[in-house]
Amino acid sequence: MAARPEGAPIWADAMFPDLEAAKRFYGELLGWTFEEGREEFGNYTQAKADGKRVGALSPQMPGMEGTPPSWNLYLATPDVKATAARVKEAGGTLLMEPMEVGDFGSMVSVQDPAGVFFSLWQPGTHDGFEKVGEPGSYAWAEVTTRDTGKTDGFFEAAFPYEVRKMADENVDFNIWQLDGQPQLGRFKMTEDFPPQVPSYVNVYFAVDDCDAAVATVTRLGGKLHYGPMDTPFGRFAAVTDPQGAAFSVIDLSTTQGEMPDLT
Repeated sequence: MAARPEGAPIWADAMFPDLEAAKRFYGELLGWTFEEGREEFGNYTQAKADGKRVGALSPQMPGMEGTPPSWNLYLATPDVKATAARVKEAGGTLLMEPMEVGDFGSMVSVQDPAGVFFSLWQPGTHDGFEKVGEPGSYAWAEVTTRDTGKTDGFFEAAFPYEVRKMADENVDFNIWQLDGQPQLGRFKMTEDFPPQVPSYVNVYFAVDDCDAAVATVTRLGGKLHYGPMDTPFGRFAAVTDPQGAAFSVIDLSTTQGEMPDLT
């Protein structure tokens, strides 16, 4: 796969108190199979769909007991140290110093000024997703924030995004593009979000049938929070897994309505 431009989504993973339960849930929901985790990498377990890398699950690290699990999106960078420096200049916080992960690549986890967590990934032998936009794989992500001023100022300074705004007075939604191609959405949280929900990145996984996926989520002990809803982009629903990690499922083949105007 061609190298992804700086700021493009490249990988997603999540840490869980019960790794085996997470593997059973995502295996049934998304059809994932799993590689054997290696102890020297904390039993980090890569997931595959049709034999292609689509994400990873891992046990929670020591000291994280009681921390709710969440999906972590990685953005591509050709130089993790240089991008990390821009992150700091733009007002973000590094949660660690950039580090090499064997020969797979280099990473750093960061937080934007509004509290949004994500990571950077400079590929080595691991160049991220091998499959996207198909059932069982990553489809889209939205930076979901309570403070659009801080979030917009940060991301648009740290990454070379072109900003397009959805022309809808009822929704505060931006699309961040690279070379004219949409990469990420930015959604302003509304009063519908419970006050205890922090700003976060909402990762979407593609499914064959959104309603069937929601039924599987709830049958396996997860929760439906919003939807299913038809949009011009696909039929989607926001859910959490049984351990509390939030994400969305979307059927990209089932669309309704006209594509919104962008300014």
